[in-house]
Amino acid sequence: MNISFRQLQIFIRLAELRSISAVARACHVTQPTVSMQLKEMTDTIGMPLYEVIGKKLHLTKAGEELASTARNLAHEWGSFEQQIAAMKGLTAGSLRVAVVSTAKYFIPRMLGDFCREFPEIDIALEVQNRDGVVERLRNNLDDIYIMSTPPKDIDVVKQVFLPNPLVVVAHLQHPLAGKNRLQFAQLLNERFILRERGSGTRLACEHYFSENKITPLVRLELGSNEAIKQAVAADMGLTILSRHALGDHLTDQNLTVLDVQDFPIMSNWYIVHLRGKRLSPIASNFLGYLSQHAQDKL
Repeated sequence: MNISFRQLQIFIRLAELRSISAVARACHVTQPTVSMQLKEMTDTIGMPLYEVIGKKLHLTKAGEELASTARNLAHEWGSFEQQIAAMKGLTAGSLRVAVVSTAKYFIPRMLGDFCREFPEIDIALEVQNRDGVVERLRNNLDDIYIMSTPPKDIDVVKQVFLPNPLVVVAHLQHPLAGKNRLQFAQLLNERFILRERGSGTRLACEHYFSENKITPLVRLELGSNEAIKQAVAADMGLTILSRHALGDHLTDQNLTVLDVQDFPIMSNWYIVHLRGKRLSPIASNFLGYLSQHAQDKL
């Protein structure tokens, strides 16, 4: 088969963007050019690579296989370029990092310091909920993934690099604020505002509830830490959040952390990548950087 590297790059963008016009804009070419390249690839392979159903573009099975192969080739080529740059005494290239939403409170600081140390590196940071990050991991779209609950159904390498304490948060003037050694049983008449099902925080909460045979009153389920903090600040209920999501000025946010026995629930942040994935030199350097400097950057 005679398919150019440029055509493979176009198809990678098609798999990501699911829109021919969006691919044209991203690749700085005309839409007819993209269509022509896709037609040439389809003719070369001899099978449809995508189909449009109800104005939505879907990859076929052959298209999914091509996208996966193209990503692997692009990753290998990028790694080769980085190896050559290292031989020349240069540190340049790209790094793709995907993190769950709660990690956005500390990962940008770490990336910023890493970039200052290696200013020639281009970094793409993707922030999504856990399901989105797991899907990106499944499709091998990034170099490194940061999450608190790695998936069990994907063969991954995971490395603990930072503790992730979960605490009970209340309105600053809540009647239980300032009380010591509360039992969780004292909170069972309170309404809770929790992260959405499937999030790492929610999974850790559900594990705690199950282990202690607790059924809290859940008033709201929200997919954003910021929305949850706003709801608690409005005295709509209590929540359980990562301490990293709260910042350093709780009173300014009209929030306080309750002193509850068994809390904080201790979980961890993990650096994750697919098992068997050969990390690029830059990705390896960043992984080592996170491991060495994580505690210093909080």
